[in-house]
Amino acid sequence: MSDKPLAVIVLAAGKGTRTKVSTPKVLLPLCGSPMLDYVLDAAAALEPRHTVVVLHHAKDVIEKTLGARFEREKTLIVDQGTPKGTGHAVRVALAALDESIGAPFAGDVLVIYGDTPLITPETLRELVEALHRPASGMQFGNGSPKAGAGASLLVSDEMPPEGMGRILRDEQGYFVGIREERDCSDDELDLIEVNTGFCAFQSAVLRDVLPDLESSNDQGEFYLTDAFALVLGRELEVETVFAHDPDEAVGVNDLRQLSEARWFMQERIHDAHMTRGVIIEDPATTVIERDVEIGPETHILPFTVIRNGVRIGAHCEVGPFTHLRVGATLEDEAEVGNFVEMKKSRLGHKSKAKHLTYLGDTTIGKRANIGAGTITANYDGRHKYETTIADGAFIGSGTIIVAPSKVGEGAITGAGAVVTKDVPEGEVYVGVPARRFDKKRGGEQAEGNEG
Repeated sequence: MSDKPLAVIVLAAGKGTRTKVSTPKVLLPLCGSPMLDYVLDAAAALEPRHTVVVLHHAKDVIEKTLGARFEREKTLIVDQGTPKGTGHAVRVALAALDESIGAPFAGDVLVIYGDTPLITPETLRELVEALHRPASGMQFGNGSPKAGAGASLLVSDEMPPEGMGRILRDEQGYFVGIREERDCSDDELDLIEVNTGFCAFQSAVLRDVLPDLESSNDQGEFYLTDAFALVLGRELEVETVFAHDPDEAVGVNDLRQLSEARWFMQERIHDAHMTRGVIIEDPATTVIERDVEIGPETHILPFTVIRNGVRIGAHCEVGPFTHLRVGATLEDEAEVGNFVEMKKSRLGHKSKAKHLTYLGDTTIGKRANIGAGTITANYDGRHKYETTIADGAFIGSGTIIVAPSKVGEGAITGAGAVVTKDVPEGEVYVGVPARRFDKKRGGEQAEGNEG
């Protein structure tokens, strides 16, 4: 990256009417996080000096949802007002940035979009670096050379071109303009190189050309794409960068495209885990959301769902048909199996919960066995309570543990027991409600509910 400071402008003011849902488009869920999170992640990887997010529709909802992140990363939030095109949005953002720092920002400006969650930091980095390539030697008609790049543009020759602006080049292959599809000749419609919309500018150049954008088009809007012709008119070049993967530049405008983005994002997440030694037996039937940690040689079996923030150690086994929700943690060599659901619970080293079990707000020690059909009843309709199951405990099939409860080290519950009070260390509790099993009386239950 250049030594020049970088400002990233994220355009996210659109209404998103094509989704047909009330959720703001940039907050639509994608593998465990709002879509906008992924765009901000890609931008943050470049370590910009400033990040500006341009909002309007549902601004309050977006700020409430991502407010902690905005505050943590000192993100500048700008209300575009009535949206009047991408050029207008960038103009508003740059003015707000200048005002916030008390001087015109001097550096590179990267413009990206809040509905493009698949964009990668590597591509964005190349786009910024293209501003600082040596001058190509491109000349004007009078023979004078252009003075290096004033802007750069991300393009693709692998995306479906329908509906997209075509990239125009001269006989030497230099960029000379963008032609919107409705304005293309028949020959230009055959061009396959298209504009993705991602772009970068030297701040002084951007500030110089923005006032010259015009709204004399069908929509009456100021288009940022018109800025590139203005940059060329300043005797500066526009560098182009080809997207490595055409999917990364695709915007999400409806729920069908959201599902396609989820598929590509899920593939990336799977690949990252498998690269680190996680065995995913059937990626096509396995859901792993973002911000999940899984240790090496852990085996993920089919039809497993692992939600955002779950932590899984090494040499574990998960699935099939397991649902690990927020706050679930498996220590090394733990095992969870068929139709087991965990939420805000920890399963200790070499402990097992293999069948038909719900563990909520539960801490389980090492080498414990949780029998089939076990339920930790953590919710009374108003409040949630915690259950603790100590090292080496054996929970019999069909046990219900009514929280708050503690099952001591090495304790046992019989099949079908309903535990309503603590089970002491080493004791055996059976029955409904569960009572201590008295070995001296031939296996009869002791009177009362001791412990």
